[in-house]
Amino acid sequence: QVQLVESGGGLVQAGGSLRLSCACAASGPTSSSYTMAWFRQAPGKEREFVGVESWSGGSTVYADSVKGRFTISRDNAKNTVYLQMNNLKPEATAVYYCAADRLWSPRFWSEHEYDYWGQGTRVTVSS
Repeated sequence: QVQLVESGGGLVQAGGSLRLSCACAASGPTSSSYTMAWFRQAPGKEREFVGVESWSGGSTVYADSVKGRFTISRDNAKNTVYLQMNNLKPEATAVYYCAADRLWSPRFWSEHEYDYWGQGTRVTVSS
């Protein structure tokens, strides 16, 4: 069983930065054993893929909309995954979720490929 808890959301002006955290509490393998992903859901829209990192950190993929501005990293000693978001735009306003799965799926962009989800943290970017 894996429990994920996001934090770090808030209100920021366009062009600003935020770092989201996803603390992973697992009974069994630690977060370092899981593929970790970030999704977001804007008001009135479906949940969309933001980025994913393999358990080894050897593979990291980002959505085109955030590439070059968002970075996923992890601190395995703290069982925590981070999403650094720079040069934020108003369209980034959403609830951000971290997700985990034991496997790396070729459909990593699909929310259906992840077994574990956090409760989400809200990010609001003002223009």
